[in-house]
Amino acid sequence: MMRFGDMFRTFRARKRVLAVSDAFIVAVAALIANFPLPLFADRIGRPDLFVTIVLSVGCCFGSLMFFGAYNKLWRYFNRADYFGCIKGVALGILVSNVFTFVASGDAPWEFSILHAIVAMTGICLFRYMFKDAFDTLVETGHKEARSGTRVMIIGAGSACRILLREIKQKRVESENGESSSKDLLPVCLIDDDRRKIGKLFNGVYVVGGSSEIPKIAKHEKIDLIIFAIPSCPARDRQVILGLCSKTGLPVKLLPFIGSLLDSSTLGDGSTNFIGQIRDIKVEDLLGRDPVKFDNKNIRDFIEGKVCMVTGGGGSIGSELVRQIAKYGPSRIVIVDNYENNAYEIQQELLMEYGDTLRFDTIIASVRDYFRMNQVFKKFSPDVVFHAAAHKHVPLMEHNPTEAIKNNVMGTFNIAFLSLFHKVHKFVMISTDKAVNPTNVMGASKRCCEMIVQYLAQQKKSDTEFVCTRFGNVLGSNGSVIPLFKRQIEQGKPVTVTHPDIIRYFMTIPEAVSLVMEAASIAHGGEIFVLDMGQPVKIVTLAENLIRMYGKVPYKDVEIKFTGLRPGEKIKEELLMDEEGLEKTQNELIFIGKQLQIDGEHFIGLLGKLRDAASGNDETLTIAALREIVPTFTTPEEFNRVNLAKSC
Repeated sequence: MMRFGDMFRTFRARKRVLAVSDAFIVAVAALIANFPLPLFADRIGRPDLFVTIVLSVGCCFGSLMFFGAYNKLWRYFNRADYFGCIKGVALGILVSNVFTFVASGDAPWEFSILHAIVAMTGICLFRYMFKDAFDTLVETGHKEARSGTRVMIIGAGSACRILLREIKQKRVESENGESSSKDLLPVCLIDDDRRKIGKLFNGVYVVGGSSEIPKIAKHEKIDLIIFAIPSCPARDRQVILGLCSKTGLPVKLLPFIGSLLDSSTLGDGSTNFIGQIRDIKVEDLLGRDPVKFDNKNIRDFIEGKVCMVTGGGGSIGSELVRQIAKYGPSRIVIVDNYENNAYEIQQELLMEYGDTLRFDTIIASVRDYFRMNQVFKKFSPDVVFHAAAHKHVPLMEHNPTEAIKNNVMGTFNIAFLSLFHKVHKFVMISTDKAVNPTNVMGASKRCCEMIVQYLAQQKKSDTEFVCTRFGNVLGSNGSVIPLFKRQIEQGKPVTVTHPDIIRYFMTIPEAVSLVMEAASIAHGGEIFVLDMGQPVKIVTLAENLIRMYGKVPYKDVEIKFTGLRPGEKIKEELLMDEEGLEKTQNELIFIGKQLQIDGEHFIGLLGKLRDAASGNDETLTIAALREIVPTFTTPEEFNRVNLAKSC
């Protein structure tokens, strides 16, 4: 008796029971349909009725299978599934009637219509009554079950099974008083492998695919979703997490498989997957895997070197300092003109490394050639990472002379001092906004790239000059994500400039790793570009971020479109048409072809630009910038062309 009960609890056994029930209903429906038949036509004789029942049962079973009547747990049946049953019965009886007509030359159409109506009613009614009874039992079970966080786990693979075992062990420890951790109650599993639907893993059923996440979460009164597919391809992860965000529930996930394997094994050989579960981050929705870099290359490049970082207190600069510190430099020189940022990274390094790391924090501006020359003389850097720049597009539109003084002339100072002091490598951080720029900031950064490429062409140079170019950085100072978060947390509308605006995104650690790997493999003159995957619509990013806060976009949080800001493109690019691409040893890093700079002409135009900015003449400054950067265009023209292409 117990064995039969266990068998009945499996999904495969329940499918068989359901198939037998359907066969019985179809057979009984034939008998019922034959009873009132004299009102319309002659009754079917017993031998013919028996053959008709056998045919209709077989055909209905096949057609119900075809329409997926046995592919879903009963409790998740919905209107579409009932409609599928109706179509399955109709098709099955139609096919059986065709067979009868072919075999005997006659078909009892009146009987078939009655048979179909009765069978459809019976099959749908049976499913509805069973579902209703099952829901009542489940609801009663929920009330009787002890309290805990009801969890949906996505992915029924090995990571999920280990996680389920750990949760079960924690619950046992909690019951024995050995653990006070809050109970997780795994309620259901989600997997897109249809062969797993209905299977039991550590006492939890796989109940459906990812497309059903919102419906199942609501039906099962889920409190928490755990994404347990560490090796899931980035694009699939983006889609599934997007569906999770629509539930309005908190979503946590196991980290990428590399991180998981590195840190989930305890000293006794057991695992700690529960401890690895973390909150979903915006970067998890970008649709690509994190870029992997060759740490050996970077270590060989950094170890034992004096490394200078300009703008070392900023979001990119401070991360550069953090990563450089891991590779054993002989000294780090942090240069920044904003003392608060410089102080923060200084204190962070002191807490992390104490006296084991040699570093100096210098308050200085890259605009001040003589002060920077003093710094170069004192520390004799081997490698210079130039991250100091004004980067805010609208602010630079209104302050173009400051953009030139800081970005262009600051880069000129640091690059020429690197050349003069025979620095081994100079690495400039650029931006995708430098490609066909439509704003002063982007044009100033393109001018910086030209300075670096001009110096790379100098034959007697002991310095290797390189640029790194990437898109928007998540979480950096002035980026859109911190703004969105503040707006949501303060209950204000989220502001997006345009519904069609798209951007490439990367994380700060990725951006910095690109800079360091580019520096390690550079030979001079290259512009390194990261394959950042598909660009992301800013409005989609805003919607997903709102859902991550458990709110509904446009309902709980308004999204307002404020119009493109001064100098803003509808989309960014990573390469100019003439630059082309070359592969590197890292399949996600490419090199833009080095462009030849006419030195005499370029230096003349650069002097003209410097003089205009020094005189604080904004009109002359922008005119000189357009002259030195011929790809500098107006945002109106660029956006008009690109919006027309997208239509």
